[in-house]
Amino acid sequence: MAKKYIVKLAPEERAQLRELLRGGKARVRRLNRARILVLADEGRIDEDIARTLHVGKSTVERTRRRLVEGGLEFALSERPRPGKAAKLNGKQQAFLVALACSDPPEGRTRWTLRLLADRLVELRVVPTIAHETVRQSLKKTTSNPGRRSSGVSRR
Repeated sequence: MAKKYIVKLAPEERAQLRELLRGGKARVRRLNRARILVLADEGRIDEDIARTLHVGKSTVERTRRRLVEGGLEFALSERPRPGKAAKLNGKQQAFLVALACSDPPEGRTRWTLRLLADRLVELRVVPTIAHETVRQSLKKTTSNPGRRSSGVSRR
């Protein structure tokens, strides 16, 4: 069966791939795709390329297709991954930081993560939230509710 996506690299593309492979300062998947394209350009068959590089045959086919459809950079790059949505938006995070910087509740010397989480729910800033989410959000900022000093040395 004839290949639908034939890899024919221009001399400058081949040089670019060889430079990428020589440098070694790229992600493994990107380097594997570059190797796939170089071997495909040399006329090797998909099964042979897959066996040589220890990748699936579908990876070789997909890399060929991406080169033909979108060009060299498209073939080497990855599609963006969606990731998980943030649990707190910017306004909610700002409210959390302001709350953590405020005076702790009556009878407490400082805010705890669980107290902060409970207060956010109580004030209806969020419907539910785990104390671990509070910790991660505060860690992204310079806010530290358990710290006694503001960082200024006493003299």
